[in-house]
Amino acid sequence: ELMHWHDFFDSVESNPLTPEQRLAIVVDEDATLVLAGAGSGKTSVITAKAAYLMKAGIRKPEEILLLAFARGAAQEMSARIEERCGAPVEVKTFHALAYHIIGVVDGSKPALAPHATDDVAFLALIRKILKDLVGAQPAVYRATIDWFAQFFVVPQSPWDFKTRHTYYTYIEKQDLRTLQGERVKSYEELLIANWLYEKGIAYAYEPLYELPLKGTGRRIYTPDFRLTDSGIYIEHFGVRRKRMSDGTEHLMTAPYIDRDAYLADMEWKRGVHATHGTVLIETFSYDRQEGRLLQALEEKLAPHVTYNPRRPETIFNRLIELHRIDSFTRLLGTFLRKYKNGGYSIQDCENKARALKAGRRAKAFLNIFEPVYQEYQKRLGKRIDFEDMILRAAHYAEIGRYDSPFHHILVDEFQDISQSRARLIKALKAQHADTRLFAVGDDWQSIFRFAGSDIHLMRNFGHEFGGNFDGESAVHRVIDLGRTFRSVDRIAFAARRFVLKNPSQIPKKVIPAGTAKKPAIRIVDTEYNNTDTKLREVLTNLSETGDANRRKTCVLLLGRYRFVRPENLSELKHQFPNLSISYKTIHASKGLEADHVILLNAASGRTGFPSEITDDPLLDLVSTETEPFENAEERRVMYVAMTRARHSLTLLASVSRPSDFVSELRGEAEYGIASGDTNDAVPHVCGECGGPLLPVPARNGRIWYRCGHEQLCGNFVPACSACGKDMPSRERTASEATCSCGKKFPACP
Repeated sequence: ELMHWHDFFDSVESNPLTPEQRLAIVVDEDATLVLAGAGSGKTSVITAKAAYLMKAGIRKPEEILLLAFARGAAQEMSARIEERCGAPVEVKTFHALAYHIIGVVDGSKPALAPHATDDVAFLALIRKILKDLVGAQPAVYRATIDWFAQFFVVPQSPWDFKTRHTYYTYIEKQDLRTLQGERVKSYEELLIANWLYEKGIAYAYEPLYELPLKGTGRRIYTPDFRLTDSGIYIEHFGVRRKRMSDGTEHLMTAPYIDRDAYLADMEWKRGVHATHGTVLIETFSYDRQEGRLLQALEEKLAPHVTYNPRRPETIFNRLIELHRIDSFTRLLGTFLRKYKNGGYSIQDCENKARALKAGRRAKAFLNIFEPVYQEYQKRLGKRIDFEDMILRAAHYAEIGRYDSPFHHILVDEFQDISQSRARLIKALKAQHADTRLFAVGDDWQSIFRFAGSDIHLMRNFGHEFGGNFDGESAVHRVIDLGRTFRSVDRIAFAARRFVLKNPSQIPKKVIPAGTAKKPAIRIVDTEYNNTDTKLREVLTNLSETGDANRRKTCVLLLGRYRFVRPENLSELKHQFPNLSISYKTIHASKGLEADHVILLNAASGRTGFPSEITDDPLLDLVSTETEPFENAEERRVMYVAMTRARHSLTLLASVSRPSDFVSELRGEAEYGIASGDTNDAVPHVCGECGGPLLPVPARNGRIWYRCGHEQLCGNFVPACSACGKDMPSRERTASEATCSCGKKFPACP
């Protein structure tokens, strides 16, 4: 068959099809999965497949159904197929097909919910429902406040970490910001601060002690909290207690804390308040461990304060101001869609939570989700959303009320398939014994979990969609296109290595588009105040090495979120007229390519990259299989970002909040990463906490080194007194510290 259709395969597209593309087209198994990596020409394969089926007389045009996820993609493929074989083929989005099926069976089409085609409107509706429920139902209000106070992120205690550096890194990622707006240094402080705010008790966080303390040899004393009206201080001590065999009580600190020094510090603070007659209220980590932290605080404060609780709507509006509601709304919306897609019940989720040991956090979330879901369904009324639409169409096909004319079903972007869409495909396929499924996709680019996609369906393609023959089940064929027409080898191989760190991804070969003569991936370090300068430096370099044929060099700026878009983008376009500069979120860039890609804001944090919102473990409650690999979907998002580039990829990486992905790329020589900075300083380690020491220029031109955990550690030391640039370092047993300039110093004992 390959020989017979050789001329057709040479001419059906503007360039002859590759051997892998030709094989994918002639294979005609019950279920065929084509693994189409980034830039491998999947659209050419799927349109040529339809043209081949008709030209070979295998199918009539009306027997072929081509399914796409986006209307634009469907229209493009429909036009290409008709151009190549002169006959129209049914190309529909899943939603258009489902709506058509419902219209055929019911005789009329139900009204669509206004938000069905608008994600912004959908999320706005979820937020409105949540706000209304918070104001009307005390149980929902209490559950919401508890969520943001305790479970907004997966809580971990200082005892879960072995080093101060790893604990500080974790805390910085969580962005523990109180309802009042300040960042605190532990979950327990967050609980206390939010409780005070909710009760209407004005406070200051870490204020200077009101009286001067001279000659102590200590840093300035800043108690944890001071209540503004009463002047009472609150110190939260990070100690747990253990009952010994002799009946005595033993206080314990986290593994990396000097217990004796910490206990001595506690006594010193008590002494300060006793000496100066200020009132000190004490709380302890063991209070939370024993489940009574806020109760203990309330009992101790009762004689001293008057409560003036804030109204529910006031607190909700405060959460909106802090942008907490937006991320929670996205989580609720994603969960709701997957919940409906998979036909789950609350009991199913509770059972899954027990199996996954998700515990109190899952219960707290479901206490909010259940009334939100019930209200959402109530507000739909007689209208339907896309999830209802596809499930109803699937049901009609399953019970035979819809008679399918299709014998070949071709599906584009199969990695984005959801449980409900899979159910519809299976129902159509089951109607005729000779129906074939031809699916084209790339599990490495499965990045739409928030829209209901379920990667399990592609990873278990044969089991889910395969046929039965001669006593065997799950009969199917997998074709790997392999070749990329986009990225040079150093980008293509690095991206493959990066995504396959997750062993659950399907291995694929990669044949790059060309060979790079120099490193193609570069990391440029940025501080919070020089990101714009660094971006301009990168663009200047690209501008100076532009196309010799005077073609504008295409530069794509990518960000994990919309807010990453440079505010001065128009100015940059004007400053670099020989560059075609555009900005996209990584999700919106799927299917695009550029000569050069610059990834912005490669930093850690809940809205950093990897994002800590998208991969929330709670989504495993409404997934067929869990993804135990850390940042599984975010790793695929990074793969998509990397593979938009033809010739070079530059990452603007935060020094103070390093991204785990950047650290991984930088830490393994096999990735072939180049540094974008001319001076690669030897990294130094903070002697206080083990974190990174970062160079900071002073006004006099000298360099100081500040701990990367600026807010939590605060260690700040001068550079070498001889060169004023580097920092002396020494081996653990050495008696001298040596700077890179050659100057030696006696080591501090």
